[in-house]
Amino acid sequence: MPRFVIERSIPGAGTLSGSELHDISAKSNEVLASMAPRAQWSHSYVTDDKIYCVYIADDEAAVREHAASGGFPVDVVAEVHAVIDPITGN
Repeated sequence: MPRFVIERSIPGAGTLSGSELHDISAKSNEVLASMAPRAQWSHSYVTDDKIYCVYIADDEAAVREHAASGGFPVDVVAEVHAVIDPITGN
């Protein structure tokens, strides 16, 4: 399945409490359980005002369905075409 990076604008994301992050994660898990196996959440990066999520999904539509069902904002959905790291340059 393709991998996607999702950019979500959430003002103050970097100051969300552990409890708030738990609640967001729990809601995401609940929606994903109803969508299985069309979408999986790999992990997310929380920055000052955005959350960047990495998903494995059938297609962009599945990523957007997850967001709509969970009430999550979506600014950009980008399909990952390759993964590189320091070893790639050796």
